[in-house]
Amino acid sequence: MAASPTRDDFDHYMTPNYSPQQAIPVRGEGSRLWDQEGREYIDFAGGIAVNALGHCHPALVKALTAQANQVWHLSNVFTNEPALKLARELVERTFADKAYFCSSGGEANEAAFKLARRWAYDHFGEKKHKIISFKQAFHGRTLFTVSVGGQPKYSEGFGPVPGGIVHAEFNNLDSVRELIDDDTCAVVVEPIQGEGGVTPATQDFIEGLRELCDQHLALLVFDEVQSGVGRSGKLYTYMHYGVTPDILTTAKALGGGFPIGGMLTTDRVAPSLAVGTHGSTYGGNPLACAVGHAALTTIDTPEVLDGVARRHELFREHLEVINRKYGLFKEIRGMGLLIGAEMSEAFEGKARELLPLALEQGLMILVAGPNVLRMAPSLVVPEADIQEGMARLELAVEQLVGQS
Repeated sequence: MAASPTRDDFDHYMTPNYSPQQAIPVRGEGSRLWDQEGREYIDFAGGIAVNALGHCHPALVKALTAQANQVWHLSNVFTNEPALKLARELVERTFADKAYFCSSGGEANEAAFKLARRWAYDHFGEKKHKIISFKQAFHGRTLFTVSVGGQPKYSEGFGPVPGGIVHAEFNNLDSVRELIDDDTCAVVVEPIQGEGGVTPATQDFIEGLRELCDQHLALLVFDEVQSGVGRSGKLYTYMHYGVTPDILTTAKALGGGFPIGGMLTTDRVAPSLAVGTHGSTYGGNPLACAVGHAALTTIDTPEVLDGVARRHELFREHLEVINRKYGLFKEIRGMGLLIGAEMSEAFEGKARELLPLALEQGLMILVAGPNVLRMAPSLVVPEADIQEGMARLELAVEQLVGQS
């Protein structure tokens, strides 16, 4: 019998673009995971805001199993029932009139940016192609999406990068006014900057972006790959602001762990994605859409969404207790169950050092850059797991403080 794979096998067989932790989880249930040795972990990472209903949620397992016994893949030479059902649910529950499916958040953003430029080309000509994004933004790993993203470290060494992209300051409307003009086709924004530090946009900022886009006949694009599908406490974060985008991208929690991405838009914009302009072999895959439909309809209920707000307060209360003891955090921020804790000056740049220490205590957490601890747990994480997980975090914090 072949031996079980080990962490050393990663270094031996896989490209070095990741540096995973030493533990290899093999089984999950709810907000708990178990590794090869049977050790248990509480999961506050959520697969980076993906496992919105935890691990092996019965509704998702049922949907996947049922579809697996029917049809797996057709490509878009044919449509399929799960894709049509999911598209209908997304349209009926949001601002959108039309949906496009792909396999990831990066692909969803690629489609959104292409659509924005094509729409401007169709209506105003090739000169109207400028895209305004924001420093510290993250929109994916394709060459186009890392270029729109405002973090040069992700595009360094891959140039020349696509042109016509400029970056303003997040939550600084004046910086957008300095850049926007009649050649601008789109302003692209995360309502909550995730990888950039878990920073929510202000109400005035989002309202101002909408006004500026309208003034300059540009499209407003919301990247809700990380903040969408219940993560903020509403189905999509734009609903908190009362500001409607022209295009919205979604992924991560949409599949609850199964790879799927989507782009939502209006009847005003959608015609520019005409036959042959864009596509995806796996987009609208029946397996993915069946699971996505189950995830969406399970999450978009008062029981789940109201529970997100309650759990947010529990996380914040526990983090504040830890902070009063150790002075670890400068600021605790975020919305819903996308929570960031920025490290204080005394622990500047040490957020990542907490990850292996927490893992030793049986807790999985994330970072958003070197200076922000990030948590994106299941939207239905039991309150008892929050309490136990925070107790484990405090043990890791004690260890970090002792080493400093």
